[in-house]
Amino acid sequence: MTSAEPFTRIKIRVAAALFNGDEIALIRRTKNGQDQYTLPGGNVEPGEPIHQALARELDEELGLDLAEASSVPQLTWIQDAMVTRPGSAPPRKLHLVFRVHIDNTTRARLRTIEHDDTAGAGHLTWRHYKDTADKALFPPVPLAALVTPTAPLDAARALLPTMDDSNCHWI
Repeated sequence: MTSAEPFTRIKIRVAAALFNGDEIALIRRTKNGQDQYTLPGGNVEPGEPIHQALARELDEELGLDLAEASSVPQLTWIQDAMVTRPGSAPPRKLHLVFRVHIDNTTRARLRTIEHDDTAGAGHLTWRHYKDTADKALFPPVPLAALVTPTAPLDAARALLPTMDDSNCHWI
């Protein structure tokens, strides 16, 4: 049996740029002594509708019911990722990042620990979105470039540069 070639499988990952005012929710993990920040989200299951996957992932990770959001999730960024990583042949990943806004009451009900079978426990942390520019953020979306958390983006800015081994390094 031969091993699969890298990037011949495609996985879709949904994530939320989850805002409460000017602050954004990030999952913080420490690996090899370095902090890494991830937008809440995860892989879309085969046959699963995109918005259903986003709702499922936010419920699993944070206990967030999207019906409680202050806004309808808005697709904001798309990033194609072909990054070599440890293990079997890596899939090509298409990251779909949605902006979601919540109020203080909803924020107060969110879980503060996110458990991942492979990455371990992550801690929910809130940061001003402009303070993400110097953080190891996955996927590396340009949050700090937003004028405001609700500022519209033109479609040309939604497709981000491809992430590959030259611009992404695993911690």
